[in-house]
Amino acid sequence: MAVGRNGLITALDIGSTKIVCFIARPDGAGGARVIGIGHQVSKGMRAGTVVDMEAAEEAVRAAVDAAERMAKETVYEVIVGFSGGRPASRIVEVEVDIAGHEIGERDLKRALDRAHLLAREGNHDREVVNALPAGYCIDGTPGYREPRGMFGSRLGLNLHVVSTAAGPMRNLRLLAERCHLEIASLVISPYASGLSTLVEDEMDLGVTLIDMGGGSTDVAVFYDGHMVHTEQVPVGGNHVTNDIARGLSTPASHAERLKTLHGSAVAGPDDERAMVTVPRVGESGADAIQQIPRSMLIGIIQPRIEETLELVRDRLETGGFARMAGRRAVLTGGGALLTGVREHAARVLDKQVRVGRPLGIHGLAEATEGPAFATAAGLLVYSERGPRQAEIEPAGAVAEGGRMVRLGRWFKENF
Repeated sequence: MAVGRNGLITALDIGSTKIVCFIARPDGAGGARVIGIGHQVSKGMRAGTVVDMEAAEEAVRAAVDAAERMAKETVYEVIVGFSGGRPASRIVEVEVDIAGHEIGERDLKRALDRAHLLAREGNHDREVVNALPAGYCIDGTPGYREPRGMFGSRLGLNLHVVSTAAGPMRNLRLLAERCHLEIASLVISPYASGLSTLVEDEMDLGVTLIDMGGGSTDVAVFYDGHMVHTEQVPVGGNHVTNDIARGLSTPASHAERLKTLHGSAVAGPDDERAMVTVPRVGESGADAIQQIPRSMLIGIIQPRIEETLELVRDRLETGGFARMAGRRAVLTGGGALLTGVREHAARVLDKQVRVGRPLGIHGLAEATEGPAFATAAGLLVYSERGPRQAEIEPAGAVAEGGRMVRLGRWFKENF
């Protein structure tokens, strides 16, 4: 378990619409109990990327401070969920000779080192966020989850490498540094959401996780117990809000409220008769308020939701993961709370769809048990039972003072 210096685990989900901080304490039985919760409206972020450092710093500090006050503890290290920088994934396949002896730690390390070298190739302007073993094979036979102790002639490894643009990653590290936080681990957001919401059978049989965030919709495909693919669609809940604001000539804050209180992705029989009050932007007096049928609001929301889900479907088919993604889909993120999204997703994707909520996390408040907090909860699960991860040192870390940074950390931990 990735426990910080003060015995705490801190998860920090930096999203486009909200910033969430969970502080948990290990319970001694392999799990953790949440003792501090803080969440704030996100500022200075767009599509998971920092666009205003000052505003983002203010929001992160506020979320962490609220969690610290509730926990009566101080945070030093955080596990960060990240979805910016146009994430891309690929599978790196390697094979090493083991000469018929029992497979041990040294053989796994040789395979991982060779995969690391291949993962770095062609990634000069990108950084690796996660490098996760996605399956082993021995003598050409796939399906091994734990090859240690097995015998064979050749050991094969599939390494799932997720990379993002280098600039947004550096800005994220700078943001953490300005908030006096040390990043213990970086985890791609849909992977974290999957860890907290998916059950083991779903991961084994094949499932598509769709994280409907504010700035983007992130997709992760799980199969045979591993995440084998991730994708990002640059459309999210904020685009729905903007469509409402433009279509009804109302301020963005009121558009968000209309979406939350009256919005739906599917039409109902009473929508023509149900009237909704909409304030007009820039108007005052009697002209400031207009009444519209609810069907008009749904007519704006529905096409954008349908477009998002169709993009997800097309990306999976283009990438060749439609069959591996299985017959089930799980929706997380704030967008999953919109009425009718689950039914719409089932029709567009032709899958069995459910809304995913954090599972097995103790101490969460009722308001934070929904799909909008799946990523933050998943970061705690990652620290507890995330699969063996092959971390790759970012390219250029040594050139940018990496040795001095590591030396400074060593002094900090030992003196």
